[in-house]
Amino acid sequence: MAIRLIALDLDGTLLDSRGRVSERNRAAIDEARARGVGVALVTGRRFRDARPLALELGLDVPVIAHNGALTKHAESLETVAAVLMPVGAARAVVRVGRGHGADALVSDDHVGAGLLVYDHISPGNTALARYVEWSRRVVGEDAAAAIRRVESLDAYLDHDPLHVAFSGGCAAMERLSEVMRKELDGSVRLLLTLYPKMDFALLDVLHPEASKGAGLAAVAAEAALTREEVMAVGDNFNDLEMLEWAGTGVLMGNADPALHAAGRFHSTAANDDAGVADAIERYVLRNDECGMMNDEYDAA
Repeated sequence: MAIRLIALDLDGTLLDSRGRVSERNRAAIDEARARGVGVALVTGRRFRDARPLALELGLDVPVIAHNGALTKHAESLETVAAVLMPVGAARAVVRVGRGHGADALVSDDHVGAGLLVYDHISPGNTALARYVEWSRRVVGEDAAAAIRRVESLDAYLDHDPLHVAFSGGCAAMERLSEVMRKELDGSVRLLLTLYPKMDFALLDVLHPEASKGAGLAAVAAEAALTREEVMAVGDNFNDLEMLEWAGTGVLMGNADPALHAAGRFHSTAANDDAGVADAIERYVLRNDECGMMNDEYDAA
């Protein structure tokens, strides 16, 4: 069955290590869209951080952001679906994080373009400081409206936000993830994204029903597509649900070795070698049989 929708993770997948979309990736996306194939961004990024790229690429498929907690049109800001975190759970997450020396970031405003809220950055938390500064650069002139420091997250949280996040070194975030798993006992969903080369990790805490896979399923349903007509490409553990849901799941060459070792997905080149273009060319533009593994290609 022909692929009619391509779902692309951003960081480590569509974007190279410098945060850019290669000309080859752009050309492959343009060719697929010219043939009537939809292209969706499915990302752990906040909607506001992903929106500029969606607008730049001219994509008309809703952006699936916040690891699936928010699905929203980039141009019109129409919200397709939002899976908000109950305020009680959000407060508990902030409290547990603070108790273990971690500073929380709250993602809010599912109706508008999005808001990042925090109340404290510890002096030694350079990872979080860099992340906030990166967010300011991404949203550009909207930074003043997009990122807000408040006196207290406890006071601010009087409503259901989108999700809560923490950032830091890989080992520290892995420890925090385990603490959250034990202390919050299934009341939230924990998604850990690791970048070992930079010793940087993001721990996203969401509503238990939020995931990239659920967001992708909703977009496919809106377009009356079956999972066999969807290809998903990703590189990290937070991509697993969408890779499993899609009829054709493709892992980037730079993905964690543990993901490749499972042998459950097709493989493509690394993000610095236009792996997205390779996947689109092979499974979409050349009309390969999507459900069949090609031993020569996947061993590459």
